[in-house]
Amino acid sequence: MDLAFLDGFGGIVVAKEDDASAARIVARAIERGINYFDVAPTYHDAEERLGPALEPYRKSVFLACKTEKRTRAEAWEALQQSLRHLRTDYFDLYQLHAMTTLEEVEQVMGPGGAMEAFCEARQQGLVRYLGFSAHSEEAALALLDRFEFDSILFPFSWVTWHQGNFGPRVLAKAQEQGVGRLALKALAKRPWKEGEDRRWPKCWYAPVDTFEEAELALRFTLSLPITAAVCPSHAELLWWACDIADRFRPLSEEERALVAERSMGIKPIFHS
Repeated sequence: MDLAFLDGFGGIVVAKEDDASAARIVARAIERGINYFDVAPTYHDAEERLGPALEPYRKSVFLACKTEKRTRAEAWEALQQSLRHLRTDYFDLYQLHAMTTLEEVEQVMGPGGAMEAFCEARQQGLVRYLGFSAHSEEAALALLDRFEFDSILFPFSWVTWHQGNFGPRVLAKAQEQGVGRLALKALAKRPWKEGEDRRWPKCWYAPVDTFEEAELALRFTLSLPITAAVCPSHAELLWWACDIADRFRPLSEEERALVAERSMGIKPIFHS
């Protein structure tokens, strides 16, 4: 899968927005050079908001969608519904969503599993590429062993990498197999604390606190051998990511050490 991105647009950015607001956000993202959009049915009403907003630009963007359904019948139904919501007759990339356990791996890969629907959809031209997102290393590694996926969407993030040892094995295996590597949670920092004022309510974790911290975090992820990082759940964080990508340069060795040092003592949202 030959892609050329830096920032990806996480569809949840337009969730719970009205149509006019969603259209403005998508238009600005296009103006900022974003051409990779990723969405899923579980992101509140994001599909319904993104579909109309993205429709004028559909032919010039790479559109990825996901499903959390694990059986052939449910995955096929979910695909059809997402196509309707997104106002498109195909997805550039369709992914298993948030794979976590080995039991899920066995289910999707077994008889009557979701991968039967995925392969049928590709044969019919409803999807171009097949991939998955994962929230555990064991599920990701098992899936890479079981099928020739085109891409993986995984949390390659500064705190989880350094404090959770979460990501290095998956990245190495995906790179070795020539699987496209897309990053989740690049701007994630830690779990929310009980009773904490949640500045970013659509994020289930606490993201970075400042632009300077965001720049180090995103540059860490983009300095890895990946194609793109999908932004978090709020437009303000997306514009931060665009500003960072516009002036992106790989981390120096000194900056790599600084990122590792700044992650110390922070609880990761994922660990191996």
